[in-house]
Amino acid sequence: MSASSLKKAARARRQITSALPVPDINTTPLIDVMLVLLVMLIITIPVQLHSVNLNLPIAPPSAPPAVPPEVVRLDIPPGGVVLWNGEPIAEEATLRERLNAAGKQATQPEVHVRPQPGAKYDSFATVMTAVHQAGLSKLGVTGSEQFLDDQQ
Repeated sequence: MSASSLKKAARARRQITSALPVPDINTTPLIDVMLVLLVMLIITIPVQLHSVNLNLPIAPPSAPPAVPPEVVRLDIPPGGVVLWNGEPIAEEATLRERLNAAGKQATQPEVHVRPQPGAKYDSFATVMTAVHQAGLSKLGVTGSEQFLDDQQ
């Protein structure tokens, strides 16, 4: 074949392919319709409230107790000996007996646990477990301000 016949064949092929419809789908109208539907859906959905209205009973304000509650201070120094209101308790069994006796009182005392810097976590965990097993519910860990970093 000559070069001119090849050029004629290529030109004819281009004319045939340009006359055929393009097989791609025009997605612009589809996207427009979907956006309109989305906006309509957002407008028509009722606004949902994130709160729940409850009718709670109104109680009269209570007066503070006439007698302040008894406070038991448990200090945990680095040595591992627990101090009950400043009195050292060497044995864990003695601590548990005192806590059980406090738990059986009619009005339970408040237990304030104060670990000192350098105290072992094992001692702290033992005291907290003993307080829980004694059934004491008024428990607080005090003295956390001593562990704050002063570099602020």
